[in-house]
Amino acid sequence: MNHLPILPILLPSLAGTLMLMPPLSKRPGAQRWIAWSVLVVLMFVAAMLILSARQQTMTYALGGWQPPFGIVLVVDRFTALLLAVTAILAFCAGIYSAGKEDRQSSLFYPLFLFQVMGINGAFLTGDLFNLFVFFEILLIASYALLVHGGGKEKTKAGFHYVTLNLIGSALFLVALGTLYGTMGSLNMADMSANVGLLLPEDQILAKTGGLLLLLVFSLKSALLPLHFWLPKTYTAASASVVALFAVMTKVGFYSICRVFGGIFGSSAGALAHFAIPWIWPLAVATIALGSIGVFAATSLRLLTANMVLVSVGTLLITFVMEGGQSLLAGFYYLLHSTAVTGALFLIADQVGTQRGGAMDRFVRARPVPHATLLGVLFLIAAIAAVGLPPLSGFIGKALILHSASRFAEQVWVWPALLTSSLMTMIAFSRAGSTFFWHVSAKDAVGGLKLRFTQIAAIVILLSTTALMTVFADAILAYSQGAAGDLRQNPTLIERPHETSRSRSHGVQES
Repeated sequence: MNHLPILPILLPSLAGTLMLMPPLSKRPGAQRWIAWSVLVVLMFVAAMLILSARQQTMTYALGGWQPPFGIVLVVDRFTALLLAVTAILAFCAGIYSAGKEDRQSSLFYPLFLFQVMGINGAFLTGDLFNLFVFFEILLIASYALLVHGGGKEKTKAGFHYVTLNLIGSALFLVALGTLYGTMGSLNMADMSANVGLLLPEDQILAKTGGLLLLLVFSLKSALLPLHFWLPKTYTAASASVVALFAVMTKVGFYSICRVFGGIFGSSAGALAHFAIPWIWPLAVATIALGSIGVFAATSLRLLTANMVLVSVGTLLITFVMEGGQSLLAGFYYLLHSTAVTGALFLIADQVGTQRGGAMDRFVRARPVPHATLLGVLFLIAAIAAVGLPPLSGFIGKALILHSASRFAEQVWVWPALLTSSLMTMIAFSRAGSTFFWHVSAKDAVGGLKLRFTQIAAIVILLSTTALMTVFADAILAYSQGAAGDLRQNPTLIERPHETSRSRSHGVQES
């Protein structure tokens, strides 16, 4: 058996557990090098999974137990892409934390790796119950990372974040119970096979469970009107933590794609695509609200947090559009937006450190000591975020606009994306001029030392947008295959045992 699919879960889990034990628990330097090594290995593993998933969808049954009774991991091209972007983002966030966040507690790197494990597990799992389990792992780790270092704002944001996610977890369990009682299984492939055979009276329960899942995933992805936790949370967390949080909303988007593009996809009979009419207006409204938040932001970190909202709405639009190229465009945009927003959070921290008490707020303050270097990094990130050529943001948004083939889609998609880009460009222009031009000369101070690892983390993330432009053809070809995998619902290539169908009380006898 090929054990490659289990490594993105196993490696951070083992490393994080070892760091909690003596003697590593008292040696932050050793923890740092172990964590960095694990993150480098995860990037290589993700690269190998990308190559393997090109040939066929990989399945891994833990302990040899077959579905629907066993725990099954699934790697197709969509999963492999998300594992790769998570590995790169986690590595950059990890090296950025050196000498700063990781000095505040010996628990930083174990928690960091546990969150990476939870994110990877959510992408890999082939059944909804284990999706819930990995959700809880990544959320528990994120609770602790959010308040890491202490402070009033972190504690306040953490309380709201924990409360909302506990409610979401409770609804998740109710939804799972409803769907299990209706279909007799929580294995995604098994549910896909059973949902089209449900009796009419059981379709109502299945639809109710599906809508509850949509509510939970909307909370995780910060879809309007369940978005209000995100700006406070993302502005309160430390820099390396919030950079990793840039991929958290993508877990919600991934779950929506898997459940409502797979289980309740085209083969679901009367329940096929029933959630699309709900997602359409909420996605457009999320873009609109995020754009207003970007325009009205008072700091670079708050601006970037609202950009995450814009990216969530944009990604969900690519999911609900009927054009064949929309998902391809969405996957490309997902890779771009995750890397760029992660880089912007780190740039905001650098600018805030250099400006003293003004931090990254859009107010007149002392000059930035390393204005040239940070200004160039900021300019590259701004160009990519707005969607100007020649970087990947332009390609991603152009593909999304092109994929809106129907007039009804064009009426909503084109104004939303173009207006959002315009407002984002104005906001970044104001931010750049405030940070690097409109300064108070009397407050000038000597240069503050920049850490090599922190600048390297930003450069690596921004380099991805240039590489995505250079290798756009290859990435788009792979993304097209990933979109095809999702439409064909290869959650499991092997047909689950028929025993699960016999346990479903609401499935018609064939």
